[in-house]
Amino acid sequence: MNTYSRTNLSLLGAWWLSLDRWIIAALIALAAVGAVLGMAASPPVAEQLGKDTFYFAQRHIIFLPIALIFLLAVSALDAGRVRLLALAVFAVTVALMILTIISGTEIKGATRWISFAGFSLQPSEFIKPSFAVLSAWLFANWRLGESVSGYALAIGLYLIIVALLLAQPDVGMAILVSIIWGTQFFLAGLPMLLVIAIGVIFISGGIFAYFQFAHVRARIDQFLDPAGEEAYQVARSLDAFRGGGIFGVGPGEGHVKEVLPDAHADFVFAVAGEEFGLLMTLMVVALFAFIVLRGFVRVFRDSDLFTQLAVAGLLVQFGLQAIINMASTLNLMPTKGMTLPYISYGGSSMFALAFGMGMVLALTRDASVPRRPR
Repeated sequence: MNTYSRTNLSLLGAWWLSLDRWIIAALIALAAVGAVLGMAASPPVAEQLGKDTFYFAQRHIIFLPIALIFLLAVSALDAGRVRLLALAVFAVTVALMILTIISGTEIKGATRWISFAGFSLQPSEFIKPSFAVLSAWLFANWRLGESVSGYALAIGLYLIIVALLLAQPDVGMAILVSIIWGTQFFLAGLPMLLVIAIGVIFISGGIFAYFQFAHVRARIDQFLDPAGEEAYQVARSLDAFRGGGIFGVGPGEGHVKEVLPDAHADFVFAVAGEEFGLLMTLMVVALFAFIVLRGFVRVFRDSDLFTQLAVAGLLVQFGLQAIINMASTLNLMPTKGMTLPYISYGGSSMFALAFGMGMVLALTRDASVPRRPR
């Protein structure tokens, strides 16, 4: 009888065995949920915009396998190539963000999108994963003594990114990037004086955003004292969860998607709650929690500081983005136009998340699996 040997693997077989296939399975499960919810939530939105009934659903289903292939391709890279790819994506994204501010498409008072060849792209989505890896690289070099200016460069790049995001303006994205960067800085062992200084800056920045940006002030005021369109959307979202109960009203039988303009994107979690009930929403939460916790357990077995910081930043981005979307849908925080990873409609978000999670898989590959045939 022939026996299988881990020491006699093709490059493809070695790559596949070295990946965390549980995380891949959980990501595929999230993508499957997203495909089902896209079919359920998007038809009314498409009809309101004068498009084919399944316009958004079809595009979402087309995006999914392409994003998965992209994720797997990135997961095949080693740490050195991950750093170089992140650097290249970061440089291109910064250039596109500047171009977006100059000549981008304004939607609801914000200039975050740029159009070319019939496609729309939100460059800032790609700044989150690329900057997380780049800042981890700089922090690791600083802590390991390879570059005494590493943390200063990380601070400088952070300030540039936040300035570009506020110029759009996208305060929510700026806050998310700040949390990712602050988490990495903390894990890298920043001096206590800087901890206090950064805390003061974050609080001051929040106060500044409240008084400087009307849409930020409106969302916070409506959260504290419900009124207006945003409060109406959240109220309908909460009605959807109450109406769905434990098992939901059934696929296609919900009504919240008929009254919410972003039911396929920002409020897709409400559609899940109404049509599939509490059990579906808890399953979605469990999948996100599993991916984040398993990723942390796996990476902190690695002694490489860069890997720890990069994966921690990417997982914080992934988990926090999910929390923000679900919490705003449940009125636990002010609303923020942020997608639910792999579930909400949005090509830019989906490919940026595939890029980020592909790097997580690449950096957490099992080093004990031989990378070349013997």
